[in-house]
Amino acid sequence: MAEIINFNKALKAKAKADKAIRSQENRARFGRTKAEKQAEAAEKARIAKVIDDAKRD
Repeated sequence: MAEIINFNKALKAKAKADKAIRSQENRARFGRTKAEKQAEAAEKARIAKVIDDAKRD
């Protein structure tokens, strides 16, 4: 026979695991220093400028 589980506990465990994954992603996305954010913005601007300069009219 299958093991009997408490469905409410299973839902809570899944929600807790999902929350842990989401928080880890948010730490990677938002947990950066000001210098890292500025460096990324400067790199994006540089790439955009290179692409725009390479376009023909």
